[in-house]
Amino acid sequence: MKKLFLIILSLFLVTSCEKEIDLDLEDQSGKIVIEGNITDQAGPYFVKITKSVAVTEANQYPAIENAQVVLSDNTGQSETLQYVGSGTYKTSTFVGQSGRTYTLKINAEGQQYTAQSTMPQVVSFDGLDQDSFMVGGETSYTLLPVFTDPSPLGNRYLFVYTVNNNPKKFFSEFSDNVNNGLPNQRPLLLPNDDSDVDDIKVVVGDTIHVEMQCIDDNVYTFYSALLQLSGGGPGGGITPANPPSNISNGALGYFSAHTVRTKTTVIQ
Repeated sequence: MKKLFLIILSLFLVTSCEKEIDLDLEDQSGKIVIEGNITDQAGPYFVKITKSVAVTEANQYPAIENAQVVLSDNTGQSETLQYVGSGTYKTSTFVGQSGRTYTLKINAEGQQYTAQSTMPQVVSFDGLDQDSFMVGGETSYTLLPVFTDPSPLGNRYLFVYTVNNNPKKFFSEFSDNVNNGLPNQRPLLLPNDDSDVDDIKVVVGDTIHVEMQCIDDNVYTFYSALLQLSGGGPGGGITPANPPSNISNGALGYFSAHTVRTKTTVIQ
């Protein structure tokens, strides 16, 4: 679950979320943690199952093996995922498509966990516009994702971005609560090493890879809660903390069926 901890750290870079979400931050070490993703791109798709550990423990998250993991959709498609090691299960023939509702069922250690996610319709990702501003005499950069939000209210987006070939991922969640039906006006703040949790500073010549996901409301709530949590800073408690999951039976984590579109730009 190191990935989820890095999500919490990375979210220091983005602006505050749009609504308050009450978080239960009791000690959840030893709880099952599920990360599942299915997209409108070609598979395979992956589900990772581990257990959470206390922050004070080494960043080694016990993998859950011998689980039964079944992915299905509302058209009758169904597949039992194969275990490939390190708590990861993958599909072989399953196909993701916008508009379908996906169900994840997991039997692990004598317990059953279920989750559903509906994949939204794709929104065109038309480009990235660069801007900059001065902070303490140094230049920081932003990128504006160019897209027009569809007019029906309720669209939700997640932007995942990386710098050059660094594996660290940065996240920003958008909603259309303010800008419904209009061209996007909210930029992505690119990392600057002045941040307490970030050792990457974007400079001219860096390549930024941006993935735009159209996500459903429950997944948006999950990432918004992570953003709210990060505002207080990690420290104490367990890893990961427990934002509201869309998975039953007290599991931590999320299951997301989402579209994916990508753009790459070089900072000028």
